[in-house]
Amino acid sequence: MNEVIHSYDLIQWILVMLAAFLIGMGKAGLKGIDMLNVTLMAIVFGGKTSTGIVLPLLCVADIAAVAYYNRHAQWKYFWKLVPWMMAGILLGVFAGKEMDERLFKKIIAAIILVTIAVVFVMEYRKSKEVPDNLFFTIPTGLAAGFTTMMGNLAGAFANLYFLAMRLGKNDFIGTGAWIFLFMNLFKLPFQIFYWKNIDTETIQVDLLLIPALAAGFWAGLKIVQKINDVQFRKLIIVLTLIGAVLMLLR
Repeated sequence: MNEVIHSYDLIQWILVMLAAFLIGMGKAGLKGIDMLNVTLMAIVFGGKTSTGIVLPLLCVADIAAVAYYNRHAQWKYFWKLVPWMMAGILLGVFAGKEMDERLFKKIIAAIILVTIAVVFVMEYRKSKEVPDNLFFTIPTGLAAGFTTMMGNLAGAFANLYFLAMRLGKNDFIGTGAWIFLFMNLFKLPFQIFYWKNIDTETIQVDLLLIPALAAGFWAGLKIVQKINDVQFRKLIIVLTLIGAVLMLLR
């Protein structure tokens, strides 16, 4: 463990601790803020290597989120999205292995920005229409699955899907918690045995980051409890927008 600690300098440890803290906040309900962890982790570890460090942390935080928000899950959305996300993950495993990461993330950021613009229009027009059909669900699920395999970026697509479905705050968080626990556990064997970017060293780093993750989860719960459904929707849109812009500029 000491060798792992001394492998990185103080600034790098501060960045990854902050990233773990943001993951915890995101899984506690501040959806969108956890997109920033992708940038912070990539700065220290590089793109694909960082996904191997982040994934076990996500699984731990997902378990905590499911334990806390379990009763709020809307299972019909789980069953609608999950099969298409699984298909997207399988596409990412094989087609995305050799893909240029910088180009990929810029393309995804651009897609997210366009999708956010659509959500903004829906909000501005006070539209009550919910695009609850396969023409919306299938592309969203495939994109979420593919991007979660490539860079743990599915949160943005899931956020926008649940916003479009007009889920309330707790239903939004509870449904997402179950979906991402299932999907992240599904991804785990591919990253261990095929991409081979999860090993004893990355697990040691994760163990050192657990306290920051737990602190972020606690802080996120406290903040989410203080905001209502309307404020929550606006906050998710803004945080997702900021995350997409940062990805585009990286």
